[in-house]
Amino acid sequence: MASTKDRQRALERARYQRIQKIQAQKAAERKKRTRVVALCTVVALLVAGGIGTAIAMSGNSKAAPVAASTPSTAATPGATASASATPEPVGYFANGTASKNVGIPTFNAAAAAKPYNATIVTNRGTVVFSALTTLAPYATYSFEYLAGKGYFNNTPCHRLTTSGIYVLQCGDPTGTGSGGPGYKFQDENLSYFGAATSAGTVTYPAGTIAMANSGADTNGSQFFLVYKDSPLPPSYTPFGKITSGLDVLTAIAAKGSDNSNATGDGKPNETVTITKVSTN
Repeated sequence: MASTKDRQRALERARYQRIQKIQAQKAAERKKRTRVVALCTVVALLVAGGIGTAIAMSGNSKAAPVAASTPSTAATPGATASASATPEPVGYFANGTASKNVGIPTFNAAAAAKPYNATIVTNRGTVVFSALTTLAPYATYSFEYLAGKGYFNNTPCHRLTTSGIYVLQCGDPTGTGSGGPGYKFQDENLSYFGAATSAGTVTYPAGTIAMANSGADTNGSQFFLVYKDSPLPPSYTPFGKITSGLDVLTAIAAKGSDNSNATGDGKPNETVTITKVSTN
């Protein structure tokens, strides 16, 4: 029969083994999170040509959409995508200086739920998309608000990627990739295209419209239009589907970019200007 000391030693061994197992699990989880964050960062840098110009674009920072390198994507047009330790609260919050001062919207759930189509008229042709109002209500409500304020009128589409990811990025009145509306809001609808692959990407299909950003929960006014299937981290809020005008985007892409960010990533060789955006 085991002595009291033997039982105590056995209990201590069992306790030690449990602690070791828990610590090993926590270490594995930390390592996994680190890999994911590192992957998102690398992808964003590739798209941005190493200067934060990835699809992530939003707020007053360089955005990078798509995976190449963010909309806010390349990464979709925009700024650098990165994970946020503490998610931002839901809503619209002041962020930087507005490129055009149109105020900050007050979210109205009933109005946001109503479906609408948006028409983007450019000097190269017209693109129409259907807004995913029930899946990305804050993104679609913000887009409609900005369109109604004339925020997008007479603004350039400042970025075109033609290698790795295939997007046209717009929504920055300054044309620098750093402009925004003076507010930000949280990510939405990130699981829309399913689970990420082992490479940490999903396919944003041709015809997708998504928000560019400069990191998690930093959406502003910059967005990107996908003209060809593009592998990107699921870090950019999809908020619309193009219903007509995809040919306009492919024609713009055929002219190429000036490679000012990286090969296949820069300003469109053929100047693209949004003359007006309307919703109905």
